[in-house]
Amino acid sequence: MLLNMLCLSALPATMVFAEKAQTSTTATTNSTTTVAGSIQKPELNLKSAILIEASTGQVLLSMNADEPLPPASMTKMMTEYIVAEQVKQGKLKWTDKVTVGENPKLTTGSRIFLNQGDVHTVEELYIAMAVGSANDATVALAERVAGSEQEFVKLMNETAKQMGMKTAHFINATGLDKKDMPAKFRPETDKEDVMSAKDAAILAMHIVKDHPDYAKYTAIQSYKFRERDKAPIVNYNWMLEANKNIPNFKAYAYPGLDGLKTGHTQNAGNCFTGTAVRNGMRLISVVMGADSEAHRFTETKKVLDFGFDNFEVKQVVPGKSKVEGLDTVPVKKGVETKVGVVSDGDVSFVVPKGGDAKGVKFQTKLDAAELVAPIKKGTKVGTITYTYKAEGMDQAQTKTVNLVTSEDVEKGSWFRLFFRAIGEMFADLFDGIKNLF
Repeated sequence: MLLNMLCLSALPATMVFAEKAQTSTTATTNSTTTVAGSIQKPELNLKSAILIEASTGQVLLSMNADEPLPPASMTKMMTEYIVAEQVKQGKLKWTDKVTVGENPKLTTGSRIFLNQGDVHTVEELYIAMAVGSANDATVALAERVAGSEQEFVKLMNETAKQMGMKTAHFINATGLDKKDMPAKFRPETDKEDVMSAKDAAILAMHIVKDHPDYAKYTAIQSYKFRERDKAPIVNYNWMLEANKNIPNFKAYAYPGLDGLKTGHTQNAGNCFTGTAVRNGMRLISVVMGADSEAHRFTETKKVLDFGFDNFEVKQVVPGKSKVEGLDTVPVKKGVETKVGVVSDGDVSFVVPKGGDAKGVKFQTKLDAAELVAPIKKGTKVGTITYTYKAEGMDQAQTKTVNLVTSEDVEKGSWFRLFFRAIGEMFADLFDGIKNLF
């Protein structure tokens, strides 16, 4: 039985989805794949791929990862991020009503067949976008946030720059090719949506860090959008761990996987940004240019297995640690003349599984040579940058944390400071005399 028919068997015949498997351009082999050191790399048949560890951003595998490619519906990750950010900032509520305009109604591809004038909540449309990759729901949300899809696109590109995405450029909120957008709402540009695998991973990392409740939506297996719908929307992500008991998907279900976004167009082939967590380590994988729906998931499994089988995250410096050679910082006008300093956060690095996290180097930078009382415990006084290069890994890893005071220092009284100054004066005088002999 054809795999692409299995996942659609529960959908009504009237539903149309752009991500349904189609013939795509032949994917290239992994001749340019680079990985961490001498660890055995997986054989991949893709245009591009990357694997990163989510808490550190450490790249564990890279294959043509900086090449800008059409991302198809993985573009919707940026739309998802911006909408969730609007809710987080209080500019939008999940319960807000959205009235559908002309653009969503005319939008093609994956959709839930919205009509102009329909009213749905932000959350309902968000689920349709995250689960069913609904282009019309995506455009409706974009218009709700920014007034028009093209104004929303400006926000998408601004956000991409703020995130440090080097190649990403968006012309719409959905990932559709320009020719497939409603003619009336096409932008006046000869560009298309593009995004490298590395940029997709950066975007995914921001989603999991800034919106840790993302799986509330991305892990939904199916969703009935309207009561009158004969069948629910089914999540395109076959690899959801929750699918382990679903006959059509259990062969693909992956332990710990709870997101994020699939994509398919004729130009892009089949793409998938996935994320899974095991033993406290979360990995983010991106595969682009797979030649079928099933293939994007089997390649993702190879990439994720490579990460979980070969690497782990280890804490190399606990929070509130003293710094060798910098136990204290001088203090002026205080009850005490110095104050202890410690790092304000723990430091973890990715290491080969079973390896030792030894040989960590550090460099400190103080904001000022001395402090002036009063000083509160936890006051930032500088930074400390840790650098670590694990044996067998190509890249050194760095992390910078703040140096903070470990206690309060009260301002000294006039009487105390006066007699301290006299004492220092006589001490300096004695040292000067002693140095004459």
